Amino acid sequence: MKHIYLIGICGTAMASLAGMLKQQGHEVTGSDAAAYPPMSDLLRELGITVHEPYAEANLDRRPDLVIVGNAISRGNVELELVLDERIPFCSMASILHDEFLASREPLVVAGTHGKTTTTSMLAWIYETASKRDARFAPSFLIGGVAENFGTSFMVRPTKPFILEGDEYDTAFFDKGPKFLHYFPDSAILTHVEFDHADIYVDLAAVKTAFKRFVNLVPRRGRVVAFDASENVSECVAKAFCAVERYGFREDSYWRVAELRHEGAVTRWTLLRGGMKFAELALPMAGEHNALNATAAAALAAGQGVPVEAIVEALASFRSVKRRLEVKAVVEGVTIIDDFAHHPTAIRETLRALRGAYPGQRLIAVLEPRSNTLRRNVFEQDLVDSLALADRVMLAGVFKSESIPAAERLEPEHVVRALVERGFPAELHEDADAIVAALAPEVRSGDVVAILSNGGFGGIYQKLPKAIAEAAKR
Repeated sequence: MKHIYLIGICGTAMASLAGMLKQQGHEVTGSDAAAYPPMSDLLRELGITVHEPYAEANLDRRPDLVIVGNAISRGNVELELVLDERIPFCSMASILHDEFLASREPLVVAGTHGKTTTTSMLAWIYETASKRDARFAPSFLIGGVAENFGTSFMVRPTKPFILEGDEYDTAFFDKGPKFLHYFPDSAILTHVEFDHADIYVDLAAVKTAFKRFVNLVPRRGRVVAFDASENVSECVAKAFCAVERYGFREDSYWRVAELRHEGAVTRWTLLRGGMKFAELALPMAGEHNALNATAAAALAAGQGVPVEAIVEALASFRSVKRRLEVKAVVEGVTIIDDFAHHPTAIRETLRALRGAYPGQRLIAVLEPRSNTLRRNVFEQDLVDSLALADRVMLAGVFKSESIPAAERLEPEHVVRALVERGFPAELHEDADAIVAALAPEVRSGDVVAILSNGGFGGIYQKLPKAIAEAAKR
């Protein structure tokens, strides 16, 4: 048993790791600039002390080991003390490998989009299979709260360990992607696009990272890879293991056929090597979610999970927090929360909502918050994605001062381009201004998609309340 201290403990992965280490019997404490839900709630429930804000005094009781989150940079007062005092430290990814993965069979889901949902689906498939065979009971680490489990992590003594493979950098002293520490037995590769413009200079650099990830899979393993991306094809071209493609192409080993949308339920026939494998139903809208489920089903089937368990699991899958999550229905207005970090993700979210709520007015409310969306590299792609909505409301760029002016997204340009194409769009300073403008105007039947990868000024609580109050007037 050690005293392990996490700097930046309220990040999704860091808080989950803290819980896993506590389950292992370690004493776990940590710190963050400001504790915030949902992870602050999780840490409180686990009985883990969180110091806020960062301060040298937080380390007065010297820990045996410090884990430095990847959001922590030189200049952080606690990190500087750790370096000065030569307190042992490491990254989240390295201790995850050493403490949890080295003795298990890691199944890693990687890709620019769909990682969290696909990882959750795969974990739920294994959980469902474990009712028939306890060997399938999974450990997992997910970059979000999986609704079926009510948690983002689970540690068990069995072999399967399912985790989300993040291409973001590891720590201030290790600028390589976290997934290079995970050494997967088998893997899923969903999409490969340019993203994380703050750490990757171009698409070629992103592809290099994913090529290195694929190169870690042993010959006896497999990579299940999306079939409609030239970037994915390039990344798996030199794999030493078997590569199974999935998607809509007729020559793909795992082929989605007869896809149909029935409101919020998606159904399709899944073919394996040209032969019928299963009839699948998923209580989620969107072609992209059917593809995520196909990838999870393909990897699970290749690992010996029975088809009956796959069918049952997908039919009962309950999504992930902040992925097409219905936050409220107020006066007939449906408010959806979705984790938006990239124009492609926004496009697929809005397409899915079009299918789930046909004929209803769709209002997109966007906060440019991710390190990619805050930059102008995808300005035109963002316009094209938002044009799928009936009305668009943009907030100002989150912490715009931290982005060089020449690289910064100008929301005014996005709004102007949408208006010129005939789409109602407007810019507001912040969440409060959006709520004030939107609440009196929405009507029963409207669907409001709130798109942000952060707290967005509490809009998820403020908008339903304002709509209810406006209806009373």
